[in-house]
Amino acid sequence: MTRAVTRILDADHALAAAAALSESFAEGAGARDAGRELPHEQVQALKDAGLLALSVPVAFGGIDAPASVIAEVFRLLAHADASLAQIPHSHYTFLEAVRLQGTPAQQAFFYEKVLDGALFANAQSERSGRIDVDTTVLLPSASGDYLLSGRKFYSTGALFADWVIVRASVPEDPAQAPTASTPKAVAFVPAGAPGLTVVDDWDGMGQRTTASGTVTLDDVVVPAAHVIPFTPIFAGPSVYGARAQLLHTALDVGIATAALAEGVRQAAKARPHFESEESAAVDDPTLIQLAGNVTVTVRGAQALLAEAGRAVDRATADLTADSAAEASIAVAVAKVAATRASLEAASTLFELGGTRSASGAANLSRYWRDARTHTLHDPTRWKVQHIGRYTLSGTLPPRHGQL
Repeated sequence: MTRAVTRILDADHALAAAAALSESFAEGAGARDAGRELPHEQVQALKDAGLLALSVPVAFGGIDAPASVIAEVFRLLAHADASLAQIPHSHYTFLEAVRLQGTPAQQAFFYEKVLDGALFANAQSERSGRIDVDTTVLLPSASGDYLLSGRKFYSTGALFADWVIVRASVPEDPAQAPTASTPKAVAFVPAGAPGLTVVDDWDGMGQRTTASGTVTLDDVVVPAAHVIPFTPIFAGPSVYGARAQLLHTALDVGIATAALAEGVRQAAKARPHFESEESAAVDDPTLIQLAGNVTVTVRGAQALLAEAGRAVDRATADLTADSAAEASIAVAVAKVAATRASLEAASTLFELGGTRSASGAANLSRYWRDARTHTLHDPTRWKVQHIGRYTLSGTLPPRHGQL
């Protein structure tokens, strides 16, 4: 039986739906993390709510939601459960590849799938060699289709996906090992395709229920209609990377806002320190100072996320080398602030809550574990370098598609 998928009408509808799901997803988030219980029901609810189709263009039946709106949707979801929020990240990133490089027929085909609730997930990262070299290869076959072979890791959400999206090298000479300059494409592989194996072997200390495991591809047959060029995206100015990083930033800000809210709840239950001479912990001036400082940090990250979203929207509407660079830098600034905010808020909540908050049963460490795990994904020390060069000398940040 086909499930009914809600059609989102506009940005306000999207944000309201995300807020409702956030409230629902928060229930049981700690237990799911503690037991590594994969959120199958919650992912289905995300599909049914229509929130996977926000970026589908109006011409194909969507609302073409601004990046700033999609980022706030991600923040709301991450506020409830950072693992759940990360699952559709690559879905939106590869929808951008469809928009930029898909043929009209491919766009019509894949957008229809998404409007009907299909979830895309990534198989992109590899463990060996340089990050910009894909040893997974896509080779033409005699039938006119392609054969896809390789091994991918950290394939977030692949276990829940209707389509696994695989980035692969397309070498002109199959006998030559791929290099960084070998053209790349993305192959859309339906779940259950012969030769596709998805293994839930992710054992990270945080983001524990993202199912970011291993994908193996053994001569998977991929029709040419399901292959989209990837390398040409970066031949000119692009916000592909900025959009992907914006959503990562939203995840970190969501962790920060959630950790701050949890810290406030814990402070209300905490015992006052005997030296404070106050009857309630929330009246302790040292605790008040902590709460004020972390609030400034978290609200600053929220504001920078919103600003970065607007910069991406402006660049999308009027794409030039300068507008793309401005968007990338705005996102980089927000990402640095979000990383700091998520780690600070997730640590400070224990100071606000005192010893009681360290209870294993409460599982409040999940905020810090999620923040620390997710922020390792794309080290902000490199972003600070790009920000500094842009500030001092106007050097444009690099163009690349790392998610």
